[in-house]
Amino acid sequence: MSLTGKIALVTGAAQGIGRDIALGLAADGADVAICDVNLEAAQKTASDIAAGGRKTLALKANVAASAEVTAMIDQVVEKLGRIDILVNNAGITRDGLILRMKEEDWDLVLDINLKGSFNCAKSALKYLSKQRGGTIINIASIVGAMGNAGQANYVASKAGLIGLTKTIAREYANRGVTSNAVAPGFIDTAMTQALSENVRADLAKQIPLGRLGSPGDVANAVRFLASPAATYITGQVLHVNGGMYM
Repeated sequence: MSLTGKIALVTGAAQGIGRDIALGLAADGADVAICDVNLEAAQKTASDIAAGGRKTLALKANVAASAEVTAMIDQVVEKLGRIDILVNNAGITRDGLILRMKEEDWDLVLDINLKGSFNCAKSALKYLSKQRGGTIINIASIVGAMGNAGQANYVASKAGLIGLTKTIAREYANRGVTSNAVAPGFIDTAMTQALSENVRADLAKQIPLGRLGSPGDVANAVRFLASPAATYITGQVLHVNGGMYM
């Protein structure tokens, strides 16, 4: 699973799942650039990575803005030398039933979750294609495969991200670039910790393994897909959900 000599960029890595992914890739030997709209929190993640002896870089960028993304990835290559691994993790929710969903909430979620991943992939692929190697890992969701009431925008963005993942895989396989998605189920993060104990218990009952996942469970899947052990895997969705969706 060694990633020694590899350069990774993780978006939305200031906290939660993204932070665990960044720390996990660093633990496997990669130098890791951190992107987030919260620069102070991104710098904290970068500081923890640096304390482990890896090179790192904290950057602020709105992934929905293509010019900011291009500048960010160019800076990663300039400061760290190259890019080998892109993890599109940045995402938001703005939940609501379809008839009550505001157009701006639909647009915002699709802009960040789907267009943002497209922007990052497009900018990174200029380098990955030229060097004829690398991997893109998109963080999708269980709901992108099974749907979820009250999340039409989020579900559409994650289902679209799965389609984008497969298209990148088909377009760039001949350049040695792999593209896969990790689809987490219900994960024990700040978002789910805000739910009542009764709601959390009901969620756990829907999961065959009987518990919510941890950010580390998702990070471990990303670490595998980023590793040399996964070089013959592309265009796939790795579900990390305790058996909730099969």
